[in-house]
Amino acid sequence: MCRRHNKDHEILFSRERGAFLIPYFIALLFEGIPLLHLELALGQCLRKGSIRAWNTVSPYLGGVGVGSWMVSVLVSLYYNTVLTWVMWYFINSFQEPLPWSACPLNENRTGFNEECYRSTAVNYFWYRKTLNITPNVTESGTLQWWLILCLAACWAIVYLCTIRGIETTGKAIYVTAIFPYLVLTIFLIHGLTLPGATDGLAYLFTPNLNTLKNPRVWLDAATQIFFSLSLAFGGLIAFSSYNSPKNDCEKDAVTVAIVNSMTSLYASIPVFSVLGFKATTGYWDCLDRNIISIINEFDLPEESIMRENYTAWISFLNSSHPEKIAGLKLKSCDLQEFLDQSVSGTGLVFIIFTQAIILMPGSRAWAILFFIMLFCLGLSSMFGNIEGVFTPLLELRIISKTIRKELLSGIICLICFIIALCFTLGSGSYWIDIFDSYAGTVPLLVIAFFEVIGVAYVYKIKRFSKDVKWMTGRKPNLYWQITWRFISPLLLLIVFLAFVALQIQKPSSYAAWNPKYEGFPMKEEKVYPPWVLAICVLLAVLPCVFVPLVALFNLIKQMCRSKDTSFIQPEVFSCQEANCNFCHPKESIPIVSVCKKK
Repeated sequence: MCRRHNKDHEILFSRERGAFLIPYFIALLFEGIPLLHLELALGQCLRKGSIRAWNTVSPYLGGVGVGSWMVSVLVSLYYNTVLTWVMWYFINSFQEPLPWSACPLNENRTGFNEECYRSTAVNYFWYRKTLNITPNVTESGTLQWWLILCLAACWAIVYLCTIRGIETTGKAIYVTAIFPYLVLTIFLIHGLTLPGATDGLAYLFTPNLNTLKNPRVWLDAATQIFFSLSLAFGGLIAFSSYNSPKNDCEKDAVTVAIVNSMTSLYASIPVFSVLGFKATTGYWDCLDRNIISIINEFDLPEESIMRENYTAWISFLNSSHPEKIAGLKLKSCDLQEFLDQSVSGTGLVFIIFTQAIILMPGSRAWAILFFIMLFCLGLSSMFGNIEGVFTPLLELRIISKTIRKELLSGIICLICFIIALCFTLGSGSYWIDIFDSYAGTVPLLVIAFFEVIGVAYVYKIKRFSKDVKWMTGRKPNLYWQITWRFISPLLLLIVFLAFVALQIQKPSSYAAWNPKYEGFPMKEEKVYPPWVLAICVLLAVLPCVFVPLVALFNLIKQMCRSKDTSFIQPEVFSCQEANCNFCHPKESIPIVSVCKKK
């Protein structure tokens, strides 16, 4: 059930380090766990997909289910492209040496490729050989055939793993969920033996409390919780609908949340061990270049200046020969700066970590293992996305029951593949950032807010508590009551308002890879043109707009029906009654035995 995104900026603690733990665990405690319990309980109680579940709670909340379904569709469109990149790197990991370890020659074969020489081999392979990126979002570029083939392969794998819905997904998840733990453990053991690993771990767990003043940190923590737990996507409601009616969903929610967070923390240790190794290696190279320059300038014995006594020598020479030292233009070598460079900006997976792998002994084997792990993690996330799309469609009356699951799953994957071809264009990575920033953040906050409000104040928290008691055997305690009623909706509202305020304060912009930019290899900061900004707003609003539209539609329909004297108001559902005569698509007989036990 847990979603683990391998996108650069969504890796836990990637920017704010130890300080990120504070807002992260606050969001987990008062937002993540309560919402996770609510969705698991709702799906288990009603045994329906997201659309029918919320329509059963109240017809006015039917738009919440439609909105979550739309988010799953939008995320599925672009997320498999991330797996496409992973597959491309995995295929290239079998080359010796690794293709991102050295710059290629120019066309005349008289020197290195200029773009690669001015940046790095790792950057060149990512931006030019993988993405073939355009200098701005308005230039579409051409379709990249290697990405199209990898994209087709990724959707074929997703189709085979979800060909019959939960029946095949449940089997595939054992591999995609367990294998990454094995690889992480191998990386952990090896990473801790690398020089500089302790510096990387110290960097991870040393909090920079000044970052807590930045609202963006709190927003990142809140959205990280949504992605890691798959909240508001609809997939959790669909998955939990297959649980036994008497399953302890409260225990599941707490267990899943804790295991998910501990896994994120566990994964960050080998990651920062390797990044500490990369930073230390870069720091040593910087010192060695400076030492060689000083030895040559002052004609000193070769081993007279070492890394250990470099600082003492610099202090002595600065006081005795300040003009000569200034003329050498020595680089500033600071380990802290190298650590900051290792975890800032985009590209942690495809730039920073691949660069670190080059420096490791047996780099090809480590690259293969690393990208297999990423593919498994991404594939398990796609299962949740597809289930959030697949299950509601099976339950909607617009889909004929005669259509086989295999055919429906194939149609969904084929349509997603065709639409996702736009992400294989030269500007595709810019559009993935747009989809991720707007379709995968604001709608989740809005949908989750209405989920909590719908259960707490429309369906009523007392009635929901009785349903939970019927399923688990105990009434939700004070923690659940307070978070569902007050803390969770208030926190979601604050985060949403903070996001809107940040967007208003600063115009939406993006970082473009432009070799002609005077500051290259630094990225060029550009503002989105109006038509692209309109698409950004559309992506953020589209899933949310279904909430008021469906409510308005049902209100008008209710007003028309109320004029009919023969119209009888529908009874409010009961969790126990909902399970008594229910027959799940996977089952052949109604659940009668459970209903007799009170």
